[in-house]
Amino acid sequence: MTSRLTRVEQVERNRGLLLDAARDTFLQRGYAGATIDAIADQAGFSKGVVYSQFAGKSDLFLALLERRIDERAAENDRVVAQHAGADALRALMRVNVRHATEGAGWARLLIEFRVVAARDPHVNARYAELHARSLDRFSRAVESALRRDGATTAVLPRTFAQLIFALDSGAVLEQAVDATALPLDLLEHLLARLVTPR
Repeated sequence: MTSRLTRVEQVERNRGLLLDAARDTFLQRGYAGATIDAIADQAGFSKGVVYSQFAGKSDLFLALLERRIDERAAENDRVVAQHAGADALRALMRVNVRHATEGAGWARLLIEFRVVAARDPHVNARYAELHARSLDRFSRAVESALRRDGATTAVLPRTFAQLIFALDSGAVLEQAVDATALPLDLLEHLLARLVTPR
């Protein structure tokens, strides 16, 4: 005999289904092309269910981004726990490149959203909070990895993380037109030059 979900469990289940449907819809159509109707249809719900959980499309995307940031941060922590120093940085770069390659659609989607968010002060402020959290978590992972090997970066860890994020975004755009642009070994070499022993 199956037990019925409580109201809280039902809300959480619906939220998860909506986030999964939103991810699929955003990846298929892009941020601009995705609609609340399409996301609701994909999830098998009415628009009312979507609006009972999220204020709108940007709110839904930001919730999806928050989930992704948490997943990526946990993965980065696992990588750092298994490696130290420059080896950990190379491992982090490989993980990021793998995500950018396998999930190129997500990387391009995030760039698209960032451009849209930059034009809306409220959405941009919410995005900026999530981006700062992502940078902080990545900075801590880099700092932790280097500290275990007695190394540091030539710039502040947060600046180092910003460089990695910027290189990643730039590589995604360049590789959209030339799949061979900015190979991993070149990026690793550039970042290694920013690591110094203490």
